[in-house]
Amino acid sequence: MFFLQDPSLFTMGMWSIGVGALGAAALALFLANTDVFLPKSQKAALEYLEDTDLKTLEKEPRTFKAKELWEKNGAVIMAVRRPGCFLCREEAMDLSLLKPKLDELGVPLYAVVKEQLSTEVEDFQPYFKGEIFLDEKKKFYGPQRRKMMLLGFVRLGVWRNFFRAWDRGISGNLEGEGFILGGVFVVGSGRQGILLEHREKEFGDKVNVDSVLEAARKIKPQTLASEEK
Repeated sequence: MFFLQDPSLFTMGMWSIGVGALGAAALALFLANTDVFLPKSQKAALEYLEDTDLKTLEKEPRTFKAKELWEKNGAVIMAVRRPGCFLCREEAMDLSLLKPKLDELGVPLYAVVKEQLSTEVEDFQPYFKGEIFLDEKKKFYGPQRRKMMLLGFVRLGVWRNFFRAWDRGISGNLEGEGFILGGVFVVGSGRQGILLEHREKEFGDKVNVDSVLEAARKIKPQTLASEEK
């Protein structure tokens, strides 16, 4: 063949292929770190969330409608992606730091998990200072359920989140389903509605706790709301 007669042409051809491959890899890495391929979220309506069946985590669980959580005083609710995840534990710690101020406002702090494995919830409890319930139908992770798979491991933001949590000395494990993304909600009392909805866009994408507190301050307990009518 012709390129065998002139080895320099073969070398140039291989070099061109190599440059092309590097360029394609660089483009893929760039796009992976934009929002182009991120799962799109759909905001949850109050009517959608309040009809969710939740279970207590006692030996004899009680099933109830989620609206019980916020009906009187509103609520801050964390939808935990995976209790054993050290990034989820970090966010739980940050939300728990708000608990004294939430208590002053009379606003409870809750979390929901999508599965109950061995002692995972029990091991999560030291990081989260509120009650935890089971959302078997994963409604707090919807209405449009979003997943982040291997894309998460090539995103620079995820690695920054990893190092941030590691630097704080938070540990975790790999038990349970961790690809369905979670979030945080601040729900007003009665029919006041959803005052804040944070959807995790990538692993370790934490809610802004100042925004949580700001939203919680807008909650009007049902007793006060009825007095103002």
